[in-house]
Amino acid sequence: MNHNRLIFFDTTLRDGEQAPGFGMSLDEKLQVAAALVRLGVDVIEAGFPAASPGDFEAVRTIAERCADTTIAGLARCHEHDIARTAEALQNASRGRIHVFLATSPIHREHKLGLDREQVLARIRAGVGRARDLCDDVEFSAEDASRTEPEFLVEAVSAAIEAGATTINIPDTVGFALPAEFGRLFAMLRSEFGDAATFSAHCHDDLGLALANSLAAVANGARQVECTINGIGERAGNCALEEIAMAIRTRPLEFPVAVELDTTQLCSASRIVSSITGSTVQPNKAIVGANAFAHEAGIHQHGVLAHSTTYEIMRPEDVGAAGSSLVLGKHSGRHALRQRIETLGFTLDEDAFDRLFTEFKLLADRKKELHDADIEALALGRSISASGPWQLVSLQTTSGTNTRPTASVELMHPESGVRAEAAIGDGPIDAAFRAIARATEMHELRLTDYQVHSVTGGPDAQGRVTVDCACEDRSLRGHGVSTDTVEASALAILDTVNRFETLQPSRLTNGANR
Repeated sequence: MNHNRLIFFDTTLRDGEQAPGFGMSLDEKLQVAAALVRLGVDVIEAGFPAASPGDFEAVRTIAERCADTTIAGLARCHEHDIARTAEALQNASRGRIHVFLATSPIHREHKLGLDREQVLARIRAGVGRARDLCDDVEFSAEDASRTEPEFLVEAVSAAIEAGATTINIPDTVGFALPAEFGRLFAMLRSEFGDAATFSAHCHDDLGLALANSLAAVANGARQVECTINGIGERAGNCALEEIAMAIRTRPLEFPVAVELDTTQLCSASRIVSSITGSTVQPNKAIVGANAFAHEAGIHQHGVLAHSTTYEIMRPEDVGAAGSSLVLGKHSGRHALRQRIETLGFTLDEDAFDRLFTEFKLLADRKKELHDADIEALALGRSISASGPWQLVSLQTTSGTNTRPTASVELMHPESGVRAEAAIGDGPIDAAFRAIARATEMHELRLTDYQVHSVTGGPDAQGRVTVDCACEDRSLRGHGVSTDTVEASALAILDTVNRFETLQPSRLTNGANR
């Protein structure tokens, strides 16, 4: 046995599938198994053959098709389970029978109704029978972390003497703390040395599955049992992607080799998420959408200077597309300027300053800004009209039994604030009429109106284009906002500003009417 190599035992298809609602068809299990083979896991626990005909068929089929990977089937310490598992694995190039029996006093009394000697007898019989049928046998002492240490030593001794080559110490109910779990492995390794490969199988009921698994590895475990995305019973299992990258990122603390193709981690995560219908939360370590995303301006500046300022792993090492500078309300000037330049725009300082102000206003409305949002700002289709007339405020009212009304406040550098209200056929028509009154452009006519979504989603910006006529001229205006009515008002105001540049203001200085 190579003591510097960590064996990855993946139980996504067995323990992972036991999570409520996560059942998989044979075709789906084959897709996951193929992803695990590409990832390079050492052992795939393909199912529990005695549990159902479907599980039997899944283990049999995966064992036949995955020739270069050890395929394990789970069995209780019962003759029928063991025989059924051996049958499912008969065509495997490398098969493993994984037998288990509970050893804790809680399970012995309340589940098994067995005393210590009876449990030891079952372990000897079950492991012995499995070894008669398969050279590779693993024994799991279910609920090991709540088993009396001296009895756990007896149970492990019985399993090794009967032929088990791997001994799994599960924290079945996620009860252990890292320090005590580490001591448990140190004690077992001191007692049994290299008589078997010791393995850790940790559940996440207290959020400690990864920490407990790492403690086990630090104290001699050379196999970890885990699942993609950490799926599994109750709160789930130790996530394969997390323990693999924790050990690879901290080699001085864990001097063991991780022989996985970690560039396949994100792909495997997406496949499992898609098949189970279980969405990976954005802040999930390693494979979450935000794992390599940065919005805070200080962080973005650091990452732009050198990725290691805020990234301890390279995105490409786990198969992620790359670092993502998410533009939002916390983003700074450096990130925005980089995105502007990436999109092909060159702005002088004054233009960039104006765009940055508009960007911050928009970011307060949207959770995340997309490239199309930035392009709209850079093209001058900003959230505030360009020109002498500026929209200060807009309020509209409409409903089934209410005439649509709009009130606007506009600012002009010469005349100050103008406020007007109007009734229309709808909120946009009412806003149009109110703006025409406030600017005294009584001849203004709306001749064409178009609205498009700048980006997708419920908080998408609406881009409104209007054609307006006044006297013998016709001009086009644009407006962008997350509120379509406001975007329409900005587009109308944009045409007013364009008319203003062609014809000096007819407004008298002074009062707000």
